[in-house]
Amino acid sequence: GRPESEMDLVSPYFVPTQEGTDALIAIAARGVKVRVLTNSLAATDVAPVYAGYVKYREALLRGGVRLFELKPQSDARPHGKVGASSAASLHAKTFAIDRSRIFIGSFNLDPRSARLNTEVGVVLESPTLATQLSDAFDRGIPERAYEVRLTSDRTGVEWIERTAAGEVRHSSTPGASAWRMVFVNLLRLLPI
Repeated sequence: GRPESEMDLVSPYFVPTQEGTDALIAIAARGVKVRVLTNSLAATDVAPVYAGYVKYREALLRGGVRLFELKPQSDARPHGKVGASSAASLHAKTFAIDRSRIFIGSFNLDPRSARLNTEVGVVLESPTLATQLSDAFDRGIPERAYEVRLTSDRTGVEWIERTAAGEVRHSSTPGASAWRMVFVNLLRLLPI
């Protein structure tokens, strides 16, 4: 359906493409609160997916979409895998519309799920479940994720971490090694 007031998305592999980015921005332009939770670079198990997401991040933010990146819950990293990261990454794939309908399934908001994979999901008319997801964005997610925002001069992005002591601002991808950031920046240049 057509969101009227809010749309909350959770996708561990979030690569909206230009078409998806335009659609989310158009929804936000109608005054709908659009919030997205995906993995941070430190939490993802697939760095190339993060590189694909980064290509659209600033446009989404400029278009009024709020972005959250899940913090890693553990420093345990699989050995021998260049693209691997935290063992505690996001895996849920769901979205809620107007606190009345919710999708739960295997579909990631990325080209692979849209064009290659066989995916399944259900849409439920369930204000209770939809509200639980939206309430998580209101209360739990801000403590478990970095909110990505445009810098005050709107020339880049920053990550806002909420702690017991207040907000901490990060000017570069928090929790990720320099090598991992270089790897993602190289992948961003490729047409994948």
